Amino acid sequence: MDTALDIWDPETSLSLPHIRSQLIRLEDTVLFHLIERAQFPLNSTIYRPGALPLPASHLSFMDWVLHAQEELQSRIRRYQSPDEYPFFDDAMATPILPELQYPKVLWENEVNVNQELKRRYIEEVLPGVCRQTGRAERGEAQENYGSAATADVNCLQSLSRRVHFGKFVAESKFRKETERFVGLIRSGDRKGIDEAITDKAVEAKVLERLRVKAEMYGADPGMVGSEGARKIQGEAVVGLYRDLVIPLTKVVEVEYLMARLKGTEWE
Repeated sequence: MDTALDIWDPETSLSLPHIRSQLIRLEDTVLFHLIERAQFPLNSTIYRPGALPLPASHLSFMDWVLHAQEELQSRIRRYQSPDEYPFFDDAMATPILPELQYPKVLWENEVNVNQELKRRYIEEVLPGVCRQTGRAERGEAQENYGSAATADVNCLQSLSRRVHFGKFVAESKFRKETERFVGLIRSGDRKGIDEAITDKAVEAKVLERLRVKAEMYGADPGMVGSEGARKIQGEAVVGLYRDLVIPLTKVVEVEYLMARLKGTEWE
């Protein structure tokens, strides 16, 4: 929940080198949470609404845990931070700590892709992460339901923060090339905006860096190179970023920029 983003200094928080350093740090956070989740079976039961009896709730078990966590964390100001976004709006409660007055860094917007992120995490990411090389795919393990759901919450929240960091990237680029982006936004050219924010060389470096990290941190100590000893598959991590994190971050950036002119002299 705590952030290393210098949200009290708009100039620093919108510096691309500073943003890049935070994104690299989040790579480690996401990777370590995925490794933690990979030690448990898929446990598909916890993602089916009504599959487990819950007090006054028809949510899936994982959603119920996530909802409860968000309600608690909203009380200690997690979602007052401009780089945190909830999965459940109805979980938001009045903080018990005094409200913080952050400087205005981002433009007012309602971009939140958490529902799509959660759906694809469950349907596409977990089947690959929870399949361990060198072992038969493990079946349900009821004793791990709570641990698996807790690990899921950590994964989803770190992924959400990583994806929505795209707003800071978009704001920084808008301020650097305002005239160019105003023209694209006015014409509703989402494809043009996507092309303007895309840097294929940077994306390739990110994927290669992730591959190296996954190979390093995903192996048990003293057994590097042993496929059966891997805690997580490097390709699963690379695929997560290539097929989900990077494309969804771009959606966030494009939609944020499309809302960027509202209430301004360019509207």
